[in-house]
Parts: sequence; C-alpha cells; structure tokens
Amino acid sequence: MSSFDFGGEFVWRPTPELIAQSNLQRLMQRHALTSLDELQTRSTTELDWFWNAVLDDLNIEFYQPYTRVLDLSRGAPWSQWCVGGKLNIVRNCLDKYAGTSTDAKLALRWEGEDGATRSRTYAELRREVNRLAGALRGMGLGRGDAVAVFMPMTPEIVVAMLAIIKLGGLFVPLFSGFGAQAIALRLNDAAAKALITADGTQRRGRVVPMLSTASEAVAQSPTVQDVIVLSGKLPDLQRIGEANWPTASTTQWHRWRDLVATQPDNSPTEHTDAEEPLMLIYTSGTTGAPKGAVHTHCGFPIKAAQDIAHGLDLHTDEVLYWVTDMGWMMGPWLVFGALLLGATMMLYDGALDFPGPDRLWALVERHGVTSLGVSPTLIRSLLPHGDAPVRAHDLSSLRKFASTGEPWNPEPWRWLFEVVGQARLPIINYSGGTEISGGIVMGNVLTPLKPCAFAGPVPGIAADVVDEHGASVRGQVGELVIRQPWIGMTRGFWNAPERYLETYWSRWPDVWVHGDWAAVDSDGLWYILGRSDDTIKLAGKRLGPAEVESVLVEHEGVIEAAAIGVPDEMKGDALVCFCVLAPGVVGSDTLRTQLREQVIRALGKALAPRTIEFVADLPKTRSAKIMRRVIRATYLGLPPGDLTALENPSAVEAIRATMRIGA
Repeated sequence: MSSFDFGGEFVWRPTPELIAQSNLQRLMQRHALTSLDELQTRSTTELDWFWNAVLDDLNIEFYQPYTRVLDLSRGAPWSQWCVGGKLNIVRNCLDKYAGTSTDAKLALRWEGEDGATRSRTYAELRREVNRLAGALRGMGLGRGDAVAVFMPMTPEIVVAMLAIIKLGGLFVPLFSGFGAQAIALRLNDAAAKALITADGTQRRGRVVPMLSTASEAVAQSPTVQDVIVLSGKLPDLQRIGEANWPTASTTQWHRWRDLVATQPDNSPTEHTDAEEPLMLIYTSGTTGAPKGAVHTHCGFPIKAAQDIAHGLDLHTDEVLYWVTDMGWMMGPWLVFGALLLGATMMLYDGALDFPGPDRLWALVERHGVTSLGVSPTLIRSLLPHGDAPVRAHDLSSLRKFASTGEPWNPEPWRWLFEVVGQARLPIINYSGGTEISGGIVMGNVLTPLKPCAFAGPVPGIAADVVDEHGASVRGQVGELVIRQPWIGMTRGFWNAPERYLETYWSRWPDVWVHGDWAAVDSDGLWYILGRSDDTIKLAGKRLGPAEVESVLVEHEGVIEAAAIGVPDEMKGDALVCFCVLAPGVVGSDTLRTQLREQVIRALGKALAPRTIEFVADLPKTRSAKIMRRVIRATYLGLPPGDLTALENPSAVEAIRATMRIGA
C-alpha cells in the first residue's frame, strides 16, 4: 500500500452560531458529551446506548416497544435490531403528524422539465398514500408481497413507495432508465406480484415512453399479476399510453386514476415487525447478476434520517434536493430522511442541462432549496459552462451542499465551494453505499473542512483503514472496513446469503470490508480514493485511479477521466487512461503528450500512462459512478458483466472502438 500525499489546508470553519444550532451539538448536550470524539467512541463501543439515543432523538414511535436494541446471537453479519418491536415506518413518516402543525406544511415540491410545478402538504400526501394503499389491498396485495416501481421522479413515485410499505409490502425501486431485460431480471428475482409504472416522461424536450418497456418486461415475468399505470398530463404521453396498452395478456392492467378515485381518505397502516423487510434495492456487482439488498423498517429509514440529521444538519424549516432517481438508494434515502425529520423534499424530473446549463441553479432559486446534494460528476459537467449560469440566479436560500457518488477532484470541488457557495457554505462529503443505508464517512457542521475530505466516520459507524493484514494504518492508503454492526446494515442479499457473506464478511472475522481505498491524514480527516477492486499495480506500486484522474482533469481541456490497469509482462499492469474533452477541444497526439507529461510530473515516470484515449463519454451508473471494471473488460475484449445499471450504454461502444483502434 502506498503513502498518500494529503496536502491541503482548511478552507471552511463553522461559526459558533452554526455549532450551537446544530442537531449534532444538541444530541451531545442532551447526553452530556463534551466532544465529537467522545460521541464517536461511545457510539461504537456502547451500541445499545447509542442506537437507543438515535431512535429517541428521531422520535421514532413503535406500536409495540422492542425488548432489546441488538441481538448478535447469529453473529455480526446477521445482526437483529429492535428485537420484539412492532414498527411501520409510514406511521413515523406521515401518520403521526395528523392534527399537528406539520400536517399543513409542504412535504414535497416538484418540478417537471417543461416547467410545470406541483406540491403536497403532509396531509395531502397522507391522503394520497391512503387511497393507493386501499387500492392495492383491494387487489389482494399485503404483507410480504413485492411490488416494483418503474416511474419518473414525480410526486406519485413517493405515493407509490409509501403505499406499498404502509400495507406491509416490499418496495422494489427500479431505475427509470432501465430497459425491459433489466426490469424483468429484477421482477423475477423478487417474485414481484405487481408493477407500478407510468406511460412516459420527458428528457431534453422529447417524450420518453415507459409503458412499452414495462409491457415487454412484464411479458417475461410470470409472477406479475397486476400493473398500475400513471397517465401523463401531456396529450402526446396519453397517446403513447393508449397505443401501447396491452390487449393480449393474463396480467390485469389498471389506470392509477381509476383505482384511487373511489378509495377513502383513510386506510389502516399494518403493524409490521421492526425487522420485517420493507425494501429490496438491487445493486450491480463486478460479476454475476444484480444483488438485492434487503432493508427493514427499523434499518434503512433510521440510518438515512440519522445521517441527514447529524451529518447534513437538516432542520424542519429546510428544503432538501438531492439529484437522484428512485432506483438509486439516494431516492428512498431522501424520502425517508426528509419525512422522518418533518422537512420538505424537492423532486425534479428532467435533464439538468435543459433548456440551458443553469437549470440546477434555477431550481434552487425557484424552490428555496437550502440543502443541495450533487455528485462530483454533475459538477464536472457544469464547470465548463463557466460562472455565468450560476451568477444569473439568487442562491441565497442555500445553507450547505452535500455530495456523493464518486471521489472528488480538487478543481470541481473548489469551483462548487468558491463560485457557487462563495466560500461560505460547507460541502458535506458523504460516502457509503446501498448495503450501508447511507454513509460510512461524512462531513458535518462542527468540523473544519479541507477540499475533497470527510470529517470522519458517521457516529455509530466503527470505520477503520487497514493494511493487507487487517492492522489499522494512518497516513497511508488502506482498505476501508467497519468493525461493528450498525442499525442500517443490509439484512443480506435476497435469496443469496452466501454471496452476501462472501462479498463483505469473508476476509477477516466479523469485519465488514467495503471495497474502497481510504486514508486518514494527520489532522484526522478522511479521504475515499476509489474502489479497491479498481486498484492498478504498476511495478509493485498500488495506484488508485482517483490519483491519476485528478491529475488529468487539472488540464483545462479535460472534463472527466478514467484510469485502468491492463496486463503488462514487465510491470504487472500498464496504465491506460480515457479522457472526455471539453467542448471545442480536439483530441490529438500533441494533447496526449501534454497529458502524459502532466501525469509524469505529478506521479513520477514509473507511473506514466501507456496510452491515453479520447472518448465522448464514460460508462456510468445513474448514481454517476464511473464503471471502471466495465471500461477495463471492454477495452480488453472480455465479457463486461452486468450492464443493466448503466445510464449510458452507448459509452461502452466508444470504449470498444478505442480497443480496435489500439489493436
């Protein structure tokens, strides 16, 4: 493992007023804790005390109290939480607010790409959830039944999610850009009994049909008995829906508006067990079929709300907008967290560069967004448009940024901090995963910030950085692990317990190995440096892709970069880089030479790239993670594995073309 040149100075420090008003400070004062270090220590050594404190701090109501916070009798990988308790998280998201002042405030704000806007108060959202839950019950759906949702990011997707969970069902979110095969694969694995979808949506001014895709998927999914279709308001979307309405099918097809029209405003909430599954989220692995992470009522929602409260410091008067899709864990994370904290969520359905590159900043201004969640990839794509789109809008509502998805490069981080945030607003860096239910490491509003860094582990997460022997290391790059269970950890992979154990628990006893490279600097700040299975080994040196990519994007002509290792008889691996160029920049041998020399100056001659390829795009997931294993496999002419989570499959062909040219 290599040493890590941290560098960097603190660029942001919290004010005394911000600290005093923070949720984290309030929690510490309530428990007579004098420092964040003391909280972190107790949160990972006194698990019962800490998670009791979190459930109390979030005001989580149980139908039947739990007898124990944590049961480890089956071992750490199979931890059981809130033992004996009965809890339906929808009671805490909606039902308990009935008759309170929260009922009248906005639960969500929404905008479509065409500029249409809608909103729902907590009371209005609860009524719509009750009506759909009643309709689902009328179809015979209930506890334990899997219901998949393939919809754009409209208010109705939140209604569908909560209605399924309210009746004790298993919510299965699907990325809105999936093709039929990807949908069918997940429907069949989950044995879904129903699918909720829409006839279409819009992207960059064009109608994108969804019903035909859903219909093709359902034809391959024998367990699906019912499909509910939300019709679009635009006439062209309605015509698409009617034209693709299935006629020869044993599956029952229903219009959303017809089902809910006759349902009452009230519907009972099932008294589910605290550990009863409520959601099944599929993630793509390096090999094999997508894996379904199982989450429970007292798991994912609690962890999401804790992170948003204690890390992001969200308050009840705030509007949280995270650029996401419901098929990515940040979608359900946004819904659970905002509602459990009594805040307002913001949803947008459309492209963030349409009709111009200022769309994101326009959304912030129009909807009074206070907490904005982005990915480094998104900011890198906006940076070439310059400062003018930002300056055109009043962003005074913003209190903080948050980011996740990929490691930062310094230049885009500084642009967001200095240009958009005017060097006043913190960037709450956040990294974890679907199986975590949120973050392993995170920023907060108590800790000074360095560019691209994390304050440290989220309270309750016993994170560590270790060498190849499992020993803790500081000041050098190592493997990110977690040494204690936490309430949000997945309860395993759906129908694949051995795969779950092999993926996370097989390297060292009772230690979760996350698969990321990480490091901790001399000031105690943490850094995530990319996936450990993306590691490049050059002449005996381990090299994280992020180190190379950060150097490449420092060049004004490069927007994005990906680095991979390919077999080399002499070095073990040779470094191959792929660069997406800024508009107007032409790839040339001269530019290749410039970039190669830039890497040599920064990292040394031994780490010089064998070749640098120019491509129009890089394969990414909807969560904006660059799929380096897909790039590597494609470039080498190997099977690329599961591609169903890719947002831009055409980027794979661009990589394949470079392979042919190189050959």
